[in-house]
Amino acid sequence: MMPRSTPFLFLLFLLLHTATAEIKNLEISSDSRSSILLERFGFTHTGHVAISLRSVSVASPDNDSPPIPSKLGFFLLSDEALIQTIIEANETPDYFCVLDSRYIIPLFTFQNLSPPPHASYNNTFPVTAPNEYNLFFANCNPQTHVSMHLRTEVYNLDRGGVKDYLPAGQTQLPPLYTFFTLCYIAFLAFWVHTCHTNKLSAHRIHALMGLLLFMKALNLICAAEDKHYVKVTGTPHGWDILFYTFQFIRAVLLFTVIVLIGTGWSFLKPFLQEREKKVLMVVIPLQVIANIAAVVVGETGPFIKDWVTWNQVLLLVDIICCCAILFPIVWSIRSLKETSKTDGKAARNLVKLTLFRQFYTVVIAYLYFTRIIVFALRTIAAYKYQWVSNAAEEIASVVFYSIMFYMFRPAEKNEYFAVDDQEEEVALAALRDDDFEI
Repeated sequence: MMPRSTPFLFLLFLLLHTATAEIKNLEISSDSRSSILLERFGFTHTGHVAISLRSVSVASPDNDSPPIPSKLGFFLLSDEALIQTIIEANETPDYFCVLDSRYIIPLFTFQNLSPPPHASYNNTFPVTAPNEYNLFFANCNPQTHVSMHLRTEVYNLDRGGVKDYLPAGQTQLPPLYTFFTLCYIAFLAFWVHTCHTNKLSAHRIHALMGLLLFMKALNLICAAEDKHYVKVTGTPHGWDILFYTFQFIRAVLLFTVIVLIGTGWSFLKPFLQEREKKVLMVVIPLQVIANIAAVVVGETGPFIKDWVTWNQVLLLVDIICCCAILFPIVWSIRSLKETSKTDGKAARNLVKLTLFRQFYTVVIAYLYFTRIIVFALRTIAAYKYQWVSNAAEEIASVVFYSIMFYMFRPAEKNEYFAVDDQEEEVALAALRDDDFEI
């Protein structure tokens, strides 16, 4: 039986996040949770779920009422059926057990286990109705602790009968990431050519921008290989380690480049002010924390008890970093506007101000799109088209990188140094206009 406190609303939050689907070997030790989300997978009409248990033990503090085996088991639940199951649970809060729900797809209960001392089970279940399902373990025996070694294997069969361990909405990701890898390699080659052609106008920031492109390309090729090996074998074969490594370096470089460009480092001045250094000292450690959280979220899956906490840490750190990198741009705009009124270079500073304001707008648009729009796409898109959100995110990144690199490219007549003395008075009047704000 399951009390009213059944954490289905809590699970509803979990369902907004997609765990990496692959072959998983899990060890559950003295776990008393009533429901554990193990996998989330998009099945086609050839989908299968393989579950293997061994060393299963169930302990209850109440010796007078031993655990009921039929109240422990595994089941599949779709997002559509989740709401109906919540309503069903609320109608009979004192006697409800999710394993008895008519909306779930039951797989097996502990009644099917082999007798002690082995207490094991091994079987494969076909999925006859294509959909995106969540694989759960349920324990409807209050205050009962379960321990077991669990192996899950979820996959679809392709036309040749070969197992595809990627969900139906992600099986297109390896070629997608490969395509964008080639885009960034071409981008990097063009950037190196541009910097070489304009040696006299190239600065240290341009080398850092080139390194960012290189790390982005490495990150994508590792993502492609990671997904390819998961698709074929169910395990990433170490490519996930390289993926997380280059993702960390790329994320730190991206935020660093945005901060340095926003401060005008190596363009307007060869140094950073104290407050700008503090921003970098905050952003870089936060990126370390964010990437640790990303590894925990991506590699462990939702079955661990602290998975939600790590998701919240990742979200909070990302929001803080996105806000922090905007401050240097705002500071530069305000500083330029104040000094331009007295240094006699209004036309030059007006162009710089316009450029900074445009850059500020581009950064805001990029952060908004990749954090809000992409999340919305993941939420509303059909499970077979989850790859569309990944494609949208990569397209947005390519557009953002292209605009940023074009705005701050090395050139003899870069807008940073453009001077139009004939329009000095017009520029000064524009700078004095209170409407010239962010």
